[in-house]
Amino acid sequence: MKGLFSGLLLFTLILVQVNGVPKVKPPKPGPQVPTGLCKTKPTDLVFIIDSSRSVRPSEFEQVKVFVSQVIESLDISPNATQVGVVNYASTVKNEFTLNAHRNKASVLRAVSQIQPLSSGTMTGLAIQFAKNIAFRESHGARVKANAASKVAIIVTDGRPQDRVRESATQAKQTGIEIFAIGVGRAEMNSLREIASEPLEEHLDYVESYSAIEKLSNKFKEAFCVVDLCDSGDHDCEHICVSTPGSYKCACNEGFTLNPDGRSCGTCSSGGVDLAFVIDGSKSVRPENFQLVKRFINQIVDALEIGDQNARIALVQYSSSVRTEFPLNKFKSKQNIKTAVKKMDYMERGTMTGLALQHLSENIFVPSQGARENIPKVGIVFTDGRSQDYINDFAQKAKDKGIRMFAIGVGNALEEELRIIASDPVKDHYHYTADFKTMNQIADKLQVKICAAPPKDPCACESLVEFQRKVEKIIKTLTSKLGAFTKKLAALENRLLV
Repeated sequence: MKGLFSGLLLFTLILVQVNGVPKVKPPKPGPQVPTGLCKTKPTDLVFIIDSSRSVRPSEFEQVKVFVSQVIESLDISPNATQVGVVNYASTVKNEFTLNAHRNKASVLRAVSQIQPLSSGTMTGLAIQFAKNIAFRESHGARVKANAASKVAIIVTDGRPQDRVRESATQAKQTGIEIFAIGVGRAEMNSLREIASEPLEEHLDYVESYSAIEKLSNKFKEAFCVVDLCDSGDHDCEHICVSTPGSYKCACNEGFTLNPDGRSCGTCSSGGVDLAFVIDGSKSVRPENFQLVKRFINQIVDALEIGDQNARIALVQYSSSVRTEFPLNKFKSKQNIKTAVKKMDYMERGTMTGLALQHLSENIFVPSQGARENIPKVGIVFTDGRSQDYINDFAQKAKDKGIRMFAIGVGNALEEELRIIASDPVKDHYHYTADFKTMNQIADKLQVKICAAPPKDPCACESLVEFQRKVEKIIKTLTSKLGAFTKKLAALENRLLV
């Protein structure tokens, strides 16, 4: 039965990974924290533990278990979490400094050897000592700006015999985040003065030392850094790059990050020869023609214009075809946008086939600014049925290597849009019933214009790329299976108990 249970779960995991079935996540307040060792952002962590007369030897051992459980879950190293311990009663003892132990095993051994001092309760003195001594650079604290978080966890079970407010305030003003844990007879007012804000996150109370171990999970969550990229808890359009406790977005080659920090759209690296072919027929109407101009300039805004970047041409058609400006006319974004705004509305028929012929024969030619070995993109906009034949001219444009996007609005025929669009057709044609929603299409085109055209899946380089992707998936799956197997074994052991 045990083997069957393992096999079924393992098969389900592999099936989900290979077939890309979305993982169902239970409702949660935030990213889930792993139960074992977790990644931790650089943190200098000092435990300040009360070993006054009121703490019995057995209870002090329970505090040491709590401290060890928190340490067990952390990534201990000079580049991740460093741990120090301050022991106090009437006096303060620096049990070990932040830089005394460089690995987890050494830290845990040192914790196990700590002995209680068994006298008074000078909590304010202990906090002052931590601020002035334990978090000193010479004792291993990383004091450079943003080098590491400074965190203190104080455990006490009684009323302080000195004032804590001033010492705690000064410590917090230096950037030390303080968690206060009160046990049994601990005074709540003092704990509130000690703990950082918000108090609901930094102050805990338990009735006895036997319950303190339950708090270890809270601190695992506080210090663990979930890889938001791996968990999918991000909104990056292209690439998610993990950072401690967070992430940042990046873009594929040929794109740059938009101001929103998430989406990618510009062609700032590399170049593109881009021609707009705009329907200026009577059915468009003057007010909608202004929206078409905005549509063009919205896309232009997302491009880097220049001899080594994007070149723009504009063609308008109705019963005839007119080149508004060729690829080599303007070298700045502002000049292009100004020319678009000044374009006069032709207001006649709809000779889309003639416009496609003009595009391939008169726009994408060297004399008009077309460049060799530079991607060529045509964006054809229409709002109605063509009054001439489009098939041959659409195919001729694509045969010349022009990547064709077809945009239809209102009464445009989707069948004609598909004929104009490059393969895969679903990625190269867009339709909307209303001119006012064209801006949404522009947002999508900003990304697609810069993207490389799809490769032949049977080509040698495509097969090699596919093999690399498969190997990467297998490597990731193997890693996840290792962690899953350990969790599965633990779960089975619980079920069998």
